[in-house]
Formats: sequence, structure tokens, C-alpha cells
Amino acid sequence: MRNIEVEEKKSRPIQERKTEVVERKGIGHPDTICDSIMEQISLGLTKEYRKKFDKILHHNVDKGMIAAGSTTPEFNGGKINKKPKLIFGDRATYEYHGEEINVDRIAIETAKEWFKDNLKNLKPGNVTYSSEIKPAAENLSDIFSRKGRVPPANDTSAAVGYAPFTPLEKTVKKTEEILNSKEYKKKHPYTGEDVKVMGVRTNNTKKITIAMAFVDKHIKSTPDYFRKKEKALNTIKEKIHDQVTEENLEIYLNTLDERERGKKGIYLTVTGTSAESGDSGEVGRGNLVNGIIPLNRPHVSEAAAGKNSYSHVGKIYNVLTDKIAKDTYNNVNGVEEVYVWLLSQIGKPIDQPLIASAQVRTGENTKIEEIQEPVEEELNKQLEDIKSFCDDLSRGKIKIY
Repeated sequence: MRNIEVEEKKSRPIQERKTEVVERKGIGHPDTICDSIMEQISLGLTKEYRKKFDKILHHNVDKGMIAAGSTTPEFNGGKINKKPKLIFGDRATYEYHGEEINVDRIAIETAKEWFKDNLKNLKPGNVTYSSEIKPAAENLSDIFSRKGRVPPANDTSAAVGYAPFTPLEKTVKKTEEILNSKEYKKKHPYTGEDVKVMGVRTNNTKKITIAMAFVDKHIKSTPDYFRKKEKALNTIKEKIHDQVTEENLEIYLNTLDERERGKKGIYLTVTGTSAESGDSGEVGRGNLVNGIIPLNRPHVSEAAAGKNSYSHVGKIYNVLTDKIAKDTYNNVNGVEEVYVWLLSQIGKPIDQPLIASAQVRTGENTKIEEIQEPVEEELNKQLEDIKSFCDDLSRGKIKIY
């Protein structure tokens, strides 16, 4: 028997409160770069371990940062003075049964491939790489050798997921997705992938503030920058109003700009990301596993990216609570809002959390007693299937940032 609890949530839903704040960081934001690359390194290590040993070995590469370099942006194209440095950290298995695994090579090659595939103007050769990944601790490595239907948790950790998104949450996420879409970048090649979207709602008025790097080789002058900025803003306004049903919505772009300050007064970059010079990045400071940073919602500080998908509940429970919440909302009639909490206990099977809790707000014509059993069944079903879920997670089938 699993320790599953269902309780009624009586507080006002987020969208009915006076103020709501939501953020999303795009693929070229330094924090998202770190999350994305360290997760790909984890997937790369997992693939190599399976190939050599037919099993996942211990690794947690969830510590990483990109230290900003130095550039000189210029109209028609500037230069990189000092390359940004990407630092990989934490633990992995370097040797197993006498056979070595080249962890550092996998990390560096994975990072270079990621830059090649995701950032148009920051080339793999424009970054330096430093691996500080060390051999894994014996007691945590031993978890991977223990027998059982499911592995034991490698940590005492809590996670929370929720559903559904509010209209503002949907709009913020959609805005960044549009700005970094292939269609948008083709029409506006002068815009970089470093995009940050901040949304705020006060009563029924919504304001979206966008910071988006511009690429200097496509900009001829200050007037040219502002012409292209206006064009870029008009396109996003058209697409947002076309794809998202929002009233009283105001959209702003690069509000730090000051025309009279010339090149110093505009968001101009050489590579399309502030990681080149203005901003460093770190794993765990980016989006939650649902793709946004909802400041009005409960969430934990555990970073999911880079952790192993075999026993690390800091990753598994983070993603699983999000999935359970969405499935509960979609599958159980009468659920209007749900929060799902999972708490592990180190050493205990990951399908047997210390507590699995669902906080549910029901519709006007639904009592909590009417949906308690189907909600419990949803939680129990997904915990029972956790091994299959972890397998999908370990093969990159589930996006986590």
C-alpha cells in the first residue's frame, strides 16, 4: 500500500488573484544553455553506459555554469575578445569492471554538438570547455548494483507539480516559443536566441516585457536597429494576438534601449546571447520542468537537468509530479486545479514515496469525496509504472526545461 493522500484545496485560484508574475527563459539564455547542455551530457553518459555495460551507472552532472567572456559588438559585425567558458561539474562513473569511460570527452563533444544544433551565431569553437566532473561516491554508486523491481532513492527530496496553466502562463510560454521558432528567426535573422519573457497580470491587465538580443552583423546603424526592433515587435504582437486569446495585453521589447545613446544604448551582441559578455549562467536557475518560472506557485529548488534518470528523485519526482498533475486534470472529471507533491526517503524504493499528496480544487458541482478515489488511482497507477517512466526519461523522450 502506498501512502497516498487527497485533500481539498480551498484557496482562490491564481488567475482570480489580483497579481500574478510568470517568467520564461529562451534557449539562448545562459541559464537555459547550462540546463540544456548538462541534461544532454547526462543522456550521453546514459547511452554510453548502456552501450558498454547494458545498464545505467551512477552519474549526477547537475552542476555546471557558463562564465561570460568579453566581446566588442559593432554595427555590421564586432568581435569576440575572450571566449565564454563552459564548466562541467559534479560526479560520474569513469571506470567499471576494469573498463574506462571517457566522461570528459563525452561532455565536451556533447556540448559542442549542442551549440552547433541550437545557437546560430555562437559557434562551438567560440567557447572554451573545462570538465570538473569527478568519480562518483561509492555509497551512491552502490545503489546501481542493488537488486529489486525498482531502485532505491538516492536522496531525501521533495517535488511538486500542478495543472492547469493559467492564461498568463500559457501566453508567456507561447511568446518565447514564437520568438525562437524557425519561422520567426527566418523572418528576423537579426534577432538572437537569448530571449527572456516576463509577464505580469494586475487584475485584468497583462503586460509582457521581452528582452531579446540582437545580432550586430545584421545591424547597420542605430536607426536601423530601431527600425528592425519595431518590425520584430509588430510581428510578435500579431502572432500573440492571433494565437492567444488575451484582452488588455501590452507587449514591450528591450525597454533599456535609449536611441540618443547610440551603440551603447541598444541590446547589441556579436553572438545573439548575453553569455558572450554580459551574463553568466548556471544549472537550476532557468525554467522549471514545465517550461516556465511561475512566481506565484509553490516549487522546490532542486534542479532536474543533468541528474540521472535511474534513482535521482530530484529529477524523477520533479518531472513525474508535473506529469501526474496534468494527467489528473485531464483524466478526472470535476478537477479544476491540482497540485501533486512527492517526498522520497533515501534508500527506499522510488515507487514508494514517503508521501504522495494531491491537493485538489473541484468544480462548483463536485465534492471532494466524489473524485478522491479516481485521483488516488491516478497517483497509484503512475507510481506503479515509474520504471517505464524513468526509461523514457533516460532516453530523452521527455523534455525537462
